[in-house]
Amino acid sequence: NMKKLASDAGIFFTRAVQFTEEKFGQAEKTELDAHFENLLARADSTKNWTEKILRQTEVLLQPNPSARVEEFLYEKLDRKVPSRVTNGELLAQYMAEAAGELGPTTPYGKTLLKVAEAEKQLGAAERDFIHTASISFLTPLRNFLEGDWKTISKERRLLQNRRLDLDACKARLKKAKAAEAKATTVPDFQETRPRNYILSASASALWNDEVDKAEQELRVAQTEFDRQAEVTRLLLEGISSTHVNHLRCLHEFVKSQTTYYAQCYRHMLDLQKQLGRFPGTFVGTTEPASPPLSSTSPTTAAATMPVVPSVASLAPPGEASLCLEEVAPPASGTRKARVLYDYEAADSSELALLADELITVYSLPGMDPDWLIGERGNKKGKVPVTYLELLS
Repeated sequence: NMKKLASDAGIFFTRAVQFTEEKFGQAEKTELDAHFENLLARADSTKNWTEKILRQTEVLLQPNPSARVEEFLYEKLDRKVPSRVTNGELLAQYMAEAAGELGPTTPYGKTLLKVAEAEKQLGAAERDFIHTASISFLTPLRNFLEGDWKTISKERRLLQNRRLDLDACKARLKKAKAAEAKATTVPDFQETRPRNYILSASASALWNDEVDKAEQELRVAQTEFDRQAEVTRLLLEGISSTHVNHLRCLHEFVKSQTTYYAQCYRHMLDLQKQLGRFPGTFVGTTEPASPPLSSTSPTTAAATMPVVPSVASLAPPGEASLCLEEVAPPASGTRKARVLYDYEAADSSELALLADELITVYSLPGMDPDWLIGERGNKKGKVPVTYLELLS
């Protein structure tokens, strides 16, 4: 063990000397070929951008830094991450509790309950999206950084050591050949003593043996360097397969994100339709806190009148369609619109729609900006703006 320790210490010292001399420009350095350097740069770039994408995706899925640190510690301890309530679910809980305390039968309480139900659905959709994105996108990126990249880094460090050993052997051989050439210079008998001549011949033989030994070590170092360079090259060329795998994972991430936002859009459209059917949802129908005084002026009484949201509310529900039929379109201001999605009419004042059909739409004074009057043939009714693509 002591011999091995001394040998390792000697190798480490030799590498340190070679590395230091290279930094100061006092030793030659074996350069890798251009293709190998491009592979190294490509691998480094892949690693750096993968780290950035991974961190930012984690921020997107979990904006709370404390929660991210907690999840990281659970993963390092190989423990299951506890289930966490999403922000949407927490908001739904608060709205439901508020509705229960403020009165679930009032217009405000009913609306709170409906919105709470939608927010709960949004929170569930967000939970599914986070789970799917973590498995299909974050896990492969993390596996690359913690698995493949660590292997590549290990082999690159080993290649660096092999290169330092090779360059140290080259330097040693160069010095040995220079000393041998100096020792083989035959001294002049008339100017030197015979004893010096004998010493010079002995030194020449010693340096000759040193050159042979250095050449043998150089051949071994060159073989080990070439073998390690080939191993590292194969690993670096595997980055192309990593890109293909990450591309597939990126498609899965986009698919899960598209599904998530489509679910959110559908839930909010349903909520908007439900709120539109609630009487007094967007009007001031709140009951006064105290009974009105008999001396209330006409101006004050008019101020408490509900705001009319649309033309259809000017008549009783049973006569809404009749009023719409009697409404004539304006002389100018009608436009063509393409229907984006199917729409089922909630009552007789609305017009049922089919996707991709063309209808004529226009607005009337006092109408809710979220609704238009739509005409298709001899049929007429209110249509939601969010279901239309207005054309020129």
